[in-house]
Amino acid sequence: MQPEQLKISSQRWMSGALTAFSQGPESYDFAVHHAGVAAEHLLKAYLASLHPALIVEGKDFNSLLHATGHGTLASIDLSRAKTIGVVEAHARVHGILRKQLPIDAKTFLPIAVARNGVAHLGIHDVTEVQIVFTTCLRVIDPLLAELQIDPRTYWGDYAQLHDMLIAQHVEEARIALESKLVKARAIFVQRYGHLATKEREAVLATITQPQPSPTHGDHVEEALCPACGSRGGLIGETYVLTSDEGVYFAPYAFSCAACGLDLDGDEELGGLAEEVPIDMTLDEYYADWEPDEDMYRDR
Repeated sequence: MQPEQLKISSQRWMSGALTAFSQGPESYDFAVHHAGVAAEHLLKAYLASLHPALIVEGKDFNSLLHATGHGTLASIDLSRAKTIGVVEAHARVHGILRKQLPIDAKTFLPIAVARNGVAHLGIHDVTEVQIVFTTCLRVIDPLLAELQIDPRTYWGDYAQLHDMLIAQHVEEARIALESKLVKARAIFVQRYGHLATKEREAVLATITQPQPSPTHGDHVEEALCPACGSRGGLIGETYVLTSDEGVYFAPYAFSCAACGLDLDGDEELGGLAEEVPIDMTLDEYYADWEPDEDMYRDR
């Protein structure tokens, strides 16, 4: 449960992953599996650097004893302590490093699926190897900065391969976004180009009515569409910033009913991805919150 051990382990697994990836398709199963383990260990290294208890299963008392420095009181050895899975590790880190870590839960999930597919069934989707592999690199990069690990040491002889894969991803993401914008603009013209200005404004006012959203969890804020300029819905999550007890909005998607534009993730959202405070009190935020039933079970 020591962060230093997890850092070293992550680097070793990633070195093996990069070696396998560079050998071509016949070794892609090893590349995907090893990169997934490397990402998991570095996510846990960050959590453990805050406190070892953050990487153990909260309901396993013996594991908590080990994580809090009371292992001598536990009825199991440290080697049998239960830690959280890779998906939960990512969720916890992403909840802390919202701005630094650009990979949301939806983008991260294929890493866990691909790694587990190789580990448990010996199979993987070859068509998704590069996407999954590059996503692992994008998860690791900000963690290196947070943990003050020299990237040159971590990537070693494969620094150039890392840079190439990241650059290729950025270019592909830019092209994909531009394609979406061009398509949405064409749809907008096709739908409303024949209408007079006042008639078009009346129609758009009707179809772009803001949608209600719950006060806790998913939330919708109005934003102008980057393709057609109409009112669209910026979808995200609300969370409480404990330092000043404010409620903040973290967008993760955008949808426009006028032109059909759908954006997903920070890279596509661009400037729309900025997290902002919203006009919501803590009482309003927690209005529909219910305690975990497990807290009261068997009492």
